[in-house]
Amino acid sequence: MMNVRVRVAEVTDEATGIRALRLVRADGAPFGPHRAGAHVDVTGPTGVLRQYSLCGPPDDRQSVLIAVKREPESRGGSAALHAVAVGDHLEIGRPRNLLALADGAGEHVLVAGGIGVTPLLSMAYELHRAGAAFELHYFARSRGEAAFADLLEHRAGFRDHVRLHFGVPRTEQPALLADVAAKLAPSAHVYTCGPQGFMDQVTDVFAPAVGADHVHVEHFTATEVDTSADAPFTVELDTGEVFEIPADRSILSVLTESGVEVAKSCEEGICGSCVSGVLDGEPDHRDNCLSAADKAAGDQMALCVSRALSDKLVIELY
Repeated sequence: MMNVRVRVAEVTDEATGIRALRLVRADGAPFGPHRAGAHVDVTGPTGVLRQYSLCGPPDDRQSVLIAVKREPESRGGSAALHAVAVGDHLEIGRPRNLLALADGAGEHVLVAGGIGVTPLLSMAYELHRAGAAFELHYFARSRGEAAFADLLEHRAGFRDHVRLHFGVPRTEQPALLADVAAKLAPSAHVYTCGPQGFMDQVTDVFAPAVGADHVHVEHFTATEVDTSADAPFTVELDTGEVFEIPADRSILSVLTESGVEVAKSCEEGICGSCVSGVLDGEPDHRDNCLSAADKAAGDQMALCVSRALSDKLVIELY
């Protein structure tokens, strides 16, 4: 996947510990199209690669916008991006979508927690441009910790669609969301991004109203998995090459070590770069990038974290 060199055109302190970076192509060319909800790989000045959602209007070809929350235990990614200045250069990858607007939805409800507002903000731009029915519910501990609060309160053309919920305890959020869910038709779709516990609550509230397949989740962090019972298995590529996967190795690592070219990025089951087709066998899904429907279909898997429930998998690299 070819990266694009970009220049930092603008830096804005959006909230406590959160800064927004507006990026333009270093060669002055316009960006290609992307769908609302997309994210990109960003390689910072220290060489650390992380994924960030694009939170500007999807139809803006002149620049892209990302928001970076400085994590207290940063391994060099967010801390480095909090040190960049206007004029500095970064590299970004091609936009990818793990969270996208559903076609034919009667209504869209966007539910954000903290920095999880970033992919949903781009969706709000797209829905407003299309004249679709939607609401954006944004939960944050306080206004000072809410990214893009001023934009959402005063400057966004879709501010009438925005409901801000500052300082609402986690225990009180389900009752508030239940009032929203009670008004939805089964044709509505719900999209959520934020801390795992927050997204679990959103799913629990809205799934009974619109169906679990109408609730779409965007993950930022990997899920802890018990690997103590992992066993070896065999992987065969559609080219006929066969590889033995030990209990303590991933498919991705074995293929890469063997010289097989596989797209990869986060290697934690979040970004979706290494998702490949499953032609035969039963995958053991351990990722946070495929939807519940995708996992149930069993015809694709994330090679970096997922394993096999059958003795053998036949896979097709995308």
